[in-house]
Amino acid sequence: MEEEIKILCVDDEPNVLKALQRLFLDDDYEILTAASGQDGLLMLEKEKVQLVISDYRMPMMNGVEFLKEVRLHHPETVRIVLSGYADTAAIVSAINEGEIYKFIPKPWNDDELKVTVLNALERYFLYKENARLTVDLKKKNEELSKVNAQLEKLLLEKSNSLEFKRRALIVLQDVIDCIPLGILGTDLNNTAVLCNSIWQSVAGNNWCGLGNSIEEGLPGGVAEFIHEVRGKECGSVFRRIEINGIHGKLIGAFMDRNGHSGVITVFIPDEEMP
Repeated sequence: MEEEIKILCVDDEPNVLKALQRLFLDDDYEILTAASGQDGLLMLEKEKVQLVISDYRMPMMNGVEFLKEVRLHHPETVRIVLSGYADTAAIVSAINEGEIYKFIPKPWNDDELKVTVLNALERYFLYKENARLTVDLKKKNEELSKVNAQLEKLLLEKSNSLEFKRRALIVLQDVIDCIPLGILGTDLNNTAVLCNSIWQSVAGNNWCGLGNSIEEGLPGGVAEFIHEVRGKECGSVFRRIEINGIHGKLIGAFMDRNGHSGVITVFIPDEEMP
């Protein structure tokens, strides 16, 4: 227990207050006293008190009324009632209305009262620790909510970006399909990564298109031409060729931009393709 322990004892009988002070004389507690409920409330406004021990029968403001005010304004403070009256209804009223931790009869047993006070103080610090953990948990939940919101935003942006790229690729494919030339793009692994409909039409049924190696199904001479373009890695390479009975010219260029390398091959037929 790191904070200073203060116990407020409220009773209209001075002898009772003195007896309580003597009882806790050897304990590491500061004992505060008040002769009435009104004085007790004023004391609580000035002092941080962990535990209140109040008499039940007091003039002007009885113990239940006093402890109800304590609960309202200082809910963390543990509340104990002392009473010399064996009134069951009063006990129930005190417990229910003031949310009393313990109801102790007068005259009390010193050892039992000291154990009750010790347990009450443990209850206070447990309440305080739970309150701290609740605040920490709320703070962490708020931080987690912010992180989740940021992640959702990033995922949405990423999703939108991917959707944009997907649409851009569709548009690109539509564009190159409209070009009246055969276009083939290959990467450094000699795999087809770009191919338009004219090229597929010229290459014939044996050519399956994207994702395939240029060694598989391409008409004779085309693969050798692409290898030649790769070997030069600069300028353009031209060659007259016949592909599946269609005469024309191959133009090849090595591309190395933005981390992407490969060969772009264009077939220009001598006559317009149907």
